[in-house]
Amino acid sequence: MPRPTRDLLRFATVGSVDDGKSTLIGRLLVDTRQLFDDQLDAVAAASAKRGVGDLDLSFVTDGLRAEREQGITIDVAYRYASTPSRKFVIADCPGHIQYTRNMATGASTADLALVVLDVASGLKEQTRRHLCIAALLGVRNVIVAANKMDSINWDRGSFDAVVADVHALAEKIGFHDVLVIPVSALQGDNVVDPSAAAPWYNGPTVLSALENSPSGAWSSQHSGARLPIQWVLRQDGGGRTYAGTLNGGGLHAGDEVTLLPQGVRTTIRSINGLRGDNTEALPGLSIDLDLVAETDAGRGDIIATAPLPQVTSEFEATICWFSDQPLRPGTRLRVKHTTRSTPARVTSVAGHLSLDTLQSLPTEELSLNDIGFVSITCASPLVIDDYSDNRVTGSFVLIDERTNATVAAGMIGRPAFTTL
Repeated sequence: MPRPTRDLLRFATVGSVDDGKSTLIGRLLVDTRQLFDDQLDAVAAASAKRGVGDLDLSFVTDGLRAEREQGITIDVAYRYASTPSRKFVIADCPGHIQYTRNMATGASTADLALVVLDVASGLKEQTRRHLCIAALLGVRNVIVAANKMDSINWDRGSFDAVVADVHALAEKIGFHDVLVIPVSALQGDNVVDPSAAAPWYNGPTVLSALENSPSGAWSSQHSGARLPIQWVLRQDGGGRTYAGTLNGGGLHAGDEVTLLPQGVRTTIRSINGLRGDNTEALPGLSIDLDLVAETDAGRGDIIATAPLPQVTSEFEATICWFSDQPLRPGTRLRVKHTTRSTPARVTSVAGHLSLDTLQSLPTEELSLNDIGFVSITCASPLVIDDYSDNRVTGSFVLIDERTNATVAAGMIGRPAFTTL
C-alpha cells in the first residue's frame, strides 16, 4: 500500500512588494526551529552587512546574494519545513510586477495561497493580480495575513475593512475557503503563537491554519487517473513498462486504462513504485505500469481512466503573457504540455482580463503580464482536460523557439468568473 500524500501541504506566499512575505516566512521558520545555527549566522551576517540592527528575517528565504543586497525577492525561493502534524513545501514568490512570471511558477503546484498584505495599504493592484493568477491556476484555498498590524496599533476597524475587501474579491474569482488573520510578522504576533495584542481576534494563528488546510493539488474530483509517460523502461527478461508521475485519480492493478492519443484499451497487470510492487497508486506518486497488451506507447502519450480526456490539436486557453514582445494572432510558438512538445500557432486573441472589473475586454494583442484568452492550433494532437478538471493535463507553457524562453503559462479553458 503506498503512503498517502495528504500530510504534505504545498503553499505559495504571494502579494505586493514590501508587504512582508519573506519576513513572514522567515518568522515561521525561525519560530518553529527549522533553521540550523549556521543558517542563522548567515542571516545575521547579511543583516549586519546591510546595516540592519536586528535579525532581518526576510533573508531566510532571499538566498541569492543579489537579492540580499537589494533587499528584494527576485526568484521563487523554496523552503521545506515540518511540524509534528505536517510537512510543508513553501514557495516565497516575488512581489514586483516584472517578476509576475516567477510568481505564476511558484503558485502553479500550490495547494494554498498564503497572501500577505500591508493592512494599512489594503489590496494593491499587484495583490489583486496575484490573487487572480492564483485563482486561474486552480488554487481554491487562501489564507490572508493582514500584516503590520502593530503599525496601526492593532486597529480593528482597519482590519475589518481589509476582511470585507478580501471576501468581496474572493467571491468573484471563486475561492472556496478564505481566512484573514491579523499578524505582525516582525514581532511574531499570531504567526506561530497567539498574540494578546488583539483580544478581539479568537481565530487560528497562521501556522495552525496551515496545519489544518486541505492538500492534494495532484488529485482531482473531476477527471480520471492520468499518467503522462515520461520514460519507457525495458525490463529484464523482456517486456516494457511505462513510467511517470500519476495525477487526477488513483490506479489499481486490474484497472482498465486507455492509451492516448492512440485510443488503445488495455488492463494494468502490475504497478511498480519506489517500494517495489504495489496493488494501488495514489496521485502525486512516481510509478511505472506493466500493461497486459503490447503497445507502441512512448514519451508524450498518456495512460488514462474514465472520464477520458480530449484528443485535439485545437483548443481555447487562458494565458499569462510573460514576454516584452506583444502576442498577436498568427504568432508561432512551441507548446510544452505534460511530457509532449509540439509546434503551434496562436490563431486568435479573444480578449484580456481587467483586474479592476474582472471582465473580459476586447483586445488585438497581449502585453507583458496581461492575462488573456486565446485560441491555439498545434501541429500534432494533445491529450487535454479542462484546467478546472485537472491542473496537470489542463496546463501548458508556450516557448519561443528562437530563444527557448518561456513566454506564457497557459490553462486550457476560460475561468468562470470572466463571464460575470
